Amino acid sequence: MLEAVWIACAFTLGLLVRSVGLPPLVGYLAAGFAISGVGRFVELPENGHEVIAHLAHIGVLLLLFTVGLKLRVRNLVQPEVIGGGIVHFALAVALLTPGMYVLLEVTWYEAMLLAIALSFSSTVLAAKVLDGKRELRAFHGRVAIGILVVQDLIALLVISLAGGSVPSVWAPLVLGLPLLRPLLFKLLDVCGHDELMVLLGLLLALVVGGMGFEALGLSSELGALAFGVLLAQHRRATELSNSLWSIKEVFLVGFFLQIGMSGLPGMDALILAAVASLLLPLKAIGFFLLLVLFKLRARSAFLSGLALTNYSEFGLIVAAAVLPEWLVPLALTVAVSFVISAPLNRIAHPFYEKLSSRLLPLERNIHHPDQQPISLGDAEVLIFGMGRTGTAAYDQLSGKIGKLIALDSDPGKVDRHRKAGRSVMFADAEDQVFWQGVEMSNIRAVILSMSDLEAKIIAARQLRQRGYNGFIASHSLFQDEADKINLAGANETYLTMSEAGVGLAEHVQEKMVEGA
Repeated sequence: MLEAVWIACAFTLGLLVRSVGLPPLVGYLAAGFAISGVGRFVELPENGHEVIAHLAHIGVLLLLFTVGLKLRVRNLVQPEVIGGGIVHFALAVALLTPGMYVLLEVTWYEAMLLAIALSFSSTVLAAKVLDGKRELRAFHGRVAIGILVVQDLIALLVISLAGGSVPSVWAPLVLGLPLLRPLLFKLLDVCGHDELMVLLGLLLALVVGGMGFEALGLSSELGALAFGVLLAQHRRATELSNSLWSIKEVFLVGFFLQIGMSGLPGMDALILAAVASLLLPLKAIGFFLLLVLFKLRARSAFLSGLALTNYSEFGLIVAAAVLPEWLVPLALTVAVSFVISAPLNRIAHPFYEKLSSRLLPLERNIHHPDQQPISLGDAEVLIFGMGRTGTAAYDQLSGKIGKLIALDSDPGKVDRHRKAGRSVMFADAEDQVFWQGVEMSNIRAVILSMSDLEAKIIAARQLRQRGYNGFIASHSLFQDEADKINLAGANETYLTMSEAGVGLAEHVQEKMVEGA
């Protein structure tokens, strides 16, 4: 009975909001509030909230584990990450505490805890949005996730101090986790490509990371993230992440339902949600100015800040631990921030293009860590995106035609390709500033091998708008997406699976001719 209600409400409202251009998660949040409202008139099982909380917790652990699989520790130890996270937290708490005290007529201690809860941004929403746009490893995505990790660590410290709990005396053992990396790599190697690999991911995320860290008095979320980071450098980390994708998405529906099912809001909840929603632009502006101060370009600062413009599920954890009477108001606040933030992040790139003329003058006139090339030299073939498809195209063409050059928005991937002897530079095809400044007069052919549809469309359109008349080739998994890429300016868009079949058939045909 209960499962049928959850699934029916989540699917119906998720499909409804998707039909009007909103992310399905907005519908899941609405479904949670609907179930909470119906529960007042229809007798639902008493253990329903416990079950959905358990499912939601699994979804969060799997999400953080897959985020960890795409993180590099050195990306976290950066001035813009540590400085941006800590300074923004301190400023937010200092400014929000007096406001909460005056507006809600609470004690200074409660006002400070509410300010702390509202200072965090949602790891779940930001990771889901960035992952959906394939931007977790882009420069702005890595900065946003890095700041979220810093915030999560602060949140864990706050929960421990405010709740009076302290880690186990055995907690320092987690510092030795890097010693387990060879064993974990070996396990992933021998698991194959089937259900054993999925079970290994579940074991590490939920049991060893989640339950293991809880046994040490630490956060299970931190444990799941830590074990993902340990495996991030393995060559099959992306494959493991992809294998957990569907399971993670299903359980995360439970997380969004849980927020809505926290209860129906009263007047205090409505006031807090309304005021906090009005403060969201200030939160975005704060992140933008801080990141520009830490030498980021306006575009990276804007996209990172927009991903962080929401309120965090960790605020609910803080409330559950030390402010239970504010759990429902904070749940509504988080839900409303998701409804605002998710659609904005879907149009983040066009949104920036409209504001770029006002934001660019705010950049510092120095070398930026996300600086992009202004010349492609004498290269004749340009490849956008150096994943598996782009790398295969590069290696196939290397030495057979004119000089090659490739661009990718993942600095870590750029470094690895350079070490392998390939000519690869950092650049983001969706960055208007890149197109305004790059010199590419010698380019005769362009290959679009990025994974994101929007990136390929923008690149094809920008190339044609700049007067490029050469050949543009792309790839896609679906015919409808291929049509959109061609309409934007590509000469040919090949369906990846179809071309793989053609190549396989040609190879068989050659072998048959040789044997005849």
